[in-house]
Amino acid sequence: MPSAAACYAIVVMGVSGSGKSTIGAALAARLGCQFLEGDAFHTPHSVAKMRAGQPLDDQDRWPWLDRVAASLRDTADSDGVAVGACSALKRIYRDRLSRMAGIPLLFVFLDTTDQDELSRRLAHRSGHYMPTSLIASQLDTLEKPQPDERALTLAAGLSPDRACDVALDWILRERPVHDEERLGRAV
Repeated sequence: MPSAAACYAIVVMGVSGSGKSTIGAALAARLGCQFLEGDAFHTPHSVAKMRAGQPLDDQDRWPWLDRVAASLRDTADSDGVAVGACSALKRIYRDRLSRMAGIPLLFVFLDTTDQDELSRRLAHRSGHYMPTSLIASQLDTLEKPQPDERALTLAAGLSPDRACDVALDWILRERPVHDEERLGRAV
């Protein structure tokens, strides 16, 4: 088990349809660590609300963010690093994730405002509850990471391989520990 000081997590963030799960899973595979799907931490009530086309409010989001943060922390405590997908649309959500996780978090923001592309992606996603009608509310809610946040911004249209290459280069520079063996295998 790694020391707590050596643990950190990467959160792939952005609006629904931006590619968080695809990029997050690919990053986790390259790092040889677990991938945590943020959508799996929503309550049935929140899923039903979104499925009905109602955006979540902060009262829905706080306990969800806390569950995501706890899982990131527990996984990183066990494995040294974890990768999760979480919309983390507002700065206060990213701050909450960081505070509740209690370990350093690095954010990889998949940036896009192309509603047509996001709608196309959501329409072709099978078995997911997020309707295309909520894209506009997510874009309205989005607060892009600021320069003082530990965040990398990537165009959501990059191929998964290219996005992982760029993200891993950045992670090598930004991670709070020097885990050359793990990342040496990943690069």
